[in-house]
Amino acid sequence: MSRHRTGPSLPRPRGELSARVIGYLRDGSALPDPGRAWDAEPYGDDLQLALYVCYELHYRGFTGVRPELEWDPPLLAVRAALEDRFLAALRHDATASAPPEEVLEGLLVEPVRGTGVSWFLQDRGELRHLRDYARQRSLYHLKEADPHAWVLPRLAGRAKAGMAAIEYDEFGAGRADRIHARLFAGLMADLGLDPAYGRYLDEGCAPMLALVNLMSLFGLHRRLRGALVGHFAAVEITSSPASRRLAHAMKRTGAGAAAEFFYTEHVEADAVHEQVVRREVIGGLLDDEPGLAADVVFGITATGCLEDRLGERLLADWGA
Repeated sequence: MSRHRTGPSLPRPRGELSARVIGYLRDGSALPDPGRAWDAEPYGDDLQLALYVCYELHYRGFTGVRPELEWDPPLLAVRAALEDRFLAALRHDATASAPPEEVLEGLLVEPVRGTGVSWFLQDRGELRHLRDYARQRSLYHLKEADPHAWVLPRLAGRAKAGMAAIEYDEFGAGRADRIHARLFAGLMADLGLDPAYGRYLDEGCAPMLALVNLMSLFGLHRRLRGALVGHFAAVEITSSPASRRLAHAMKRTGAGAAAEFFYTEHVEADAVHEQVVRREVIGGLLDDEPGLAADVVFGITATGCLEDRLGERLLADWGA
């Protein structure tokens, strides 16, 4: 059988669940009992790394791990238990009873100056903070738009056309050098970081792993298509003002032209995407399937919940 050699190396375990999942991929040792997932902290390092490793088999895999394991039934049973634990926690913590349009309007309200990561980086961030931020975000941005593409065959009409238009921009509008993941790799190079895919997985904190896992969870399950659209809307609507602040941080610290360009590109692009995702993607989806309104709201609030956890973690680390 062929062996896949283009992905990153398997990461270091962070607990029993991740150790057993990684061991199974490496040498076929015993998987954990799926029931053990319910004993784990749902947002903790061990569960989130185990889930991330399971999901990565659907992207580029890992060096030395057989591609056939992507659909291995025993591993999928463990993954399902990890997902159930994570999803149950999200449904408990990310709640909102307002209609989608009201929740979307709330995303347009900017936080108090100085209270978020992008404000900190704009006003006080040093190159060491920007490098730390880029290492964490590389787990997201180097696969940016990939999990969102899974929703395309699950949409129709206006929602599908709008989503495809935004994804076309994310993937460089036909130009390989403008793919947003490649632009982020340029940002990393400017900051003196290794832009290789998955290079900083061992440094990824649990809240960052959870955010990436959220995209994969919503993207891989057709029943969660409304939540993925909500997640995507939250990202696009909040991106432009935050990108403006981050572009300023890159310029102020002399990070480099590519580092600054990644964010200036998102200021303009995501301002346009915001209108498309609200009117065409969400509007079209809910015209076709009004019963998905609660799922759209859940996707928005779950994204906000995890972004808040990541922001608190980063600011606490930098404050220390």
